[in-house]
Amino acid sequence: MAIDILNKRRQLTDGSEFDVTQRRRLIDESEIDVIIRRILKDEPEFDVITDDDDDEQFKFLLCSEKLSSVFDLIDDDDVLPIPELNKDGGADISVGGTGSTIMVAGSFYIPKLNDEKPLGEDASFICIKQQTIGVADGVGGWAKKGIDSGVYSRELMKNAELAVRNNDNSTTDDLMKVLNEAYSNTKAKGSSTACIVTLSDDTLHAVNVGDSGFVVIRDGLIVYKSEIQQSRFNCPFQLGNASSSDDPSVAQKISFPVIAGDVIVLGTDGLFDNVHDFELETLVKSGVDSWESDVPESLAWRIALYALDNAKSTELYSPYSRECSKVGIERDGGKYDDITVIVANIWPL
Repeated sequence: MAIDILNKRRQLTDGSEFDVTQRRRLIDESEIDVIIRRILKDEPEFDVITDDDDDEQFKFLLCSEKLSSVFDLIDDDDVLPIPELNKDGGADISVGGTGSTIMVAGSFYIPKLNDEKPLGEDASFICIKQQTIGVADGVGGWAKKGIDSGVYSRELMKNAELAVRNNDNSTTDDLMKVLNEAYSNTKAKGSSTACIVTLSDDTLHAVNVGDSGFVVIRDGLIVYKSEIQQSRFNCPFQLGNASSSDDPSVAQKISFPVIAGDVIVLGTDGLFDNVHDFELETLVKSGVDSWESDVPESLAWRIALYALDNAKSTELYSPYSRECSKVGIERDGGKYDDITVIVANIWPL
């Protein structure tokens, strides 16, 4: 499956079939979506079985030393293994949500190679019982001042998780209280984007600051995508303690109804700058046939590795390339960045 998608994608970037204008039109209008979906029709299901159902955060930090500059999804020997899951959890998921659905989530994280910041600048959390997930992306510009903004993003998400566990999270107003509390308790230098999503009464509620975000995929198609918030190109809204930073009052408040079988993909810009909507739809559709066979950790792993492959390309017409062209910058290739992916499956109770 990965080989077919990558080969088809690279036909669009190597000039063998289309000129530049045609390739970009095809990608922007998602006309090759149908081509890739036909490729995937006869592909076998990607199956991983786990009985881990406890409330541990399903987060997998890929240590930077395990990455190499020659990583390529086409080479089977280079594909990083599916993360080992804890097998000691209980058999039941105890959740505090209401309605006819629950959210079951897993994540995968790939930090950039940086010996000075081996943890990268992204952070995330998953609270299964509270049916809430969140991501943050520390703003890299602080490195020029000798500040690791990853410290800020990790503290922010830790405080957000604590606030989630100690508060009601059933509405966007509740999530705003969570965000305000996390922001007030975060004292580190730096700044960060933030996106927190919760499920209550069959409705996703979210608060979002900056260019992290999420999509809702239903029957293989994106039916909702959160909007990017930025003051100018490549300068997202960001929470922080500096006078130039934003506060939670700028956050978007979002509510969107979901149904059993929906798949939520929440991520930082390392995902969305490198993976087009049609590619994300294809990856999810190929990995999920029904809610019964979903394993969110494995799908998050698959999406993150695909994003990494795109990020390393110097020729791909990526979402970041498209946004650059809107401001008069011609730049092909992906954007190498930390990549955080959380996949949340909406299951019936």
